[in-house]
Amino acid sequence: MADSRGGPLVLGIETSCDETGVGIVRGHTLLADAIASSVDEHARFGGVVPEVASRAHLEAMVPTIQRALKDAGVTASDLDGIAVTAGPGLAGALLVGVSAAKAYAYALGKPLYGVNHLASHICVDQLEHGPLPEPTMALLVSGGHSSLLLAPDITSDVRPLGATIDDAAGEAFDKVARVLNLGFPGGPVIDRWAREGDPEAIRFPRGLTGPRDAAYDFSFSGLKTSVARWIEAKRAAGEEVPVADVSASFQEAVVDVLTRKAVRACKDNGVDHLMIGGGVAANSRLRAMAQRRCEDAGIRLRVPRPKLCTDNGAMVAALGAEMVARNRPASAWDLSADSSLPVTEPHVPDPHAHDHGHDHDRAHDHDHDHFHELSKDNLYP
Repeated sequence: MADSRGGPLVLGIETSCDETGVGIVRGHTLLADAIASSVDEHARFGGVVPEVASRAHLEAMVPTIQRALKDAGVTASDLDGIAVTAGPGLAGALLVGVSAAKAYAYALGKPLYGVNHLASHICVDQLEHGPLPEPTMALLVSGGHSSLLLAPDITSDVRPLGATIDDAAGEAFDKVARVLNLGFPGGPVIDRWAREGDPEAIRFPRGLTGPRDAAYDFSFSGLKTSVARWIEAKRAAGEEVPVADVSASFQEAVVDVLTRKAVRACKDNGVDHLMIGGGVAANSRLRAMAQRRCEDAGIRLRVPRPKLCTDNGAMVAALGAEMVARNRPASAWDLSADSSLPVTEPHVPDPHAHDHGHDHDRAHDHDHDHFHELSKDNLYP
């Protein structure tokens, strides 16, 4: 599949939540990263509404794919494969992306790769810093997930070390922002307010950091409740809530726990580097504290630029390109969305594939060749 210009050319589609992302990657080089966001449509509800997200994906899909192809300067027929987030995520939103990917792959006669959202967040760092070390230690922090993962092979072997047992970090940011009347999404706005505040002003609790607590698991529910009660007490006393100090102190508590556990995981597992991904990885304080603690521990830190940390199609394309480069089996045509796809499954291969490679012609052998050719001619003359 790879060519002399630097590896397989893959288009990736991401629709797990409220971002319609389409990325195009050649090997480890990003050619296009087109995004259509529906976040403004959800803001008035204070959170993502699944049906609104699904309809927005449906409306944005074709224009976003066309924009990505134009930005990359390639045609759909140039592609070596199409990758799509098969899970985890919102079921309806995922279905839009999976359906679109299947339609394009089938019409174009290209292999289809249903990939894991979390594994994609790890793989996107290859677009910034080159091939991932093996194994890779990854801290993924987003609205729905806070996870510590060890990945000896990002395409086939991802091992969960720890995860959120209640509220994920990004979810806690959203809820605290709501209590502070700062709007949605909460992460960016709290980050901005925190820059004007004192992170030591209020000592909020650090969840699951006791000697008997799970070393790599996360819990931010107690922290969220503590912040809410502190704010309620201030308001009940008729006092003004110091938004900047609350934001900084809350953020400090989250970042302290995340970086402390991540560095410990690296040390315990003999890994000398740490990759941080997911939407919360765009947080400026998380980046700064992780850099300092990693330097102190002799650990090399890899964090993609903020735009690649949030949900995007580039990360899906990056993992898809790696699947093609390593001859992983393509997905079957009956690929479906799996809202709870485990991170231990970086991709969803064809269950009938008998080897770790794939023959391009065999991958598209089916009983509807005549219809296939008609579809291809009609869609892509």
